[in-house]
Amino acid sequence: MLAGNREASGWWGPGRAAGWQDAIEAAREVLRVARVPYRVEQDQHEPWHPGRCAAILVTGADGAEQLAGHAGELHPRVVQAFRLPDRTCAMEVDLSVVGAAAAALPPAQAPAISAFPVATQDVALLVRESVPAAEVASALAAGAAGADGGLLEEVRLFDIYTGEQVGEGNKSLAYRLRFRAPDRTLTDEETSAARDAAVAEAARRVGAVLRDGT
Repeated sequence: MLAGNREASGWWGPGRAAGWQDAIEAAREVLRVARVPYRVEQDQHEPWHPGRCAAILVTGADGAEQLAGHAGELHPRVVQAFRLPDRTCAMEVDLSVVGAAAAALPPAQAPAISAFPVATQDVALLVRESVPAAEVASALAAGAAGADGGLLEEVRLFDIYTGEQVGEGNKSLAYRLRFRAPDRTLTDEETSAARDAAVAEAARRVGAVLRDGT
């Protein structure tokens, strides 16, 4: 369960309150550590807020998906009934489902560690509020992977913005793309080309538009 500030305030600026995206990311972290294949999709499930709830689906050894839990912001009536802080968030995962899927996996292999530096590219995309952030991230990863030959290391969501600047019914999602090569330092041209391919695929799949200044 999450409530209060996720990031403390200080000389660097104001703090940030914990949000539904942090609860979902907590569930993702559990599944990443377990190494099980999973998918996150928008859902409506009590006691979560219907517009801020995600279902966690794990793929088992037979290839079938199984519901493993939910994450997001609790419904205001639930928060009030249990006298919780406003906009309390929570994550619930059935570890028996995760454990069964993990047991069918082969032993973990240590990753190859590149001695070359990571290159990052940030993108801020404008999408409709109904578009899940996970779908945008998946599109970015697919586009970058098709262009860079496997140099993409990570796609991470680091900011969500809704307000007058992006228009009613829209939201801005900011992602950081990390690239690294095993045998060389990447050039700006290589990472920019992969970034452009990622944005193009997000535009094709979910109608994302690159925000000015990114």
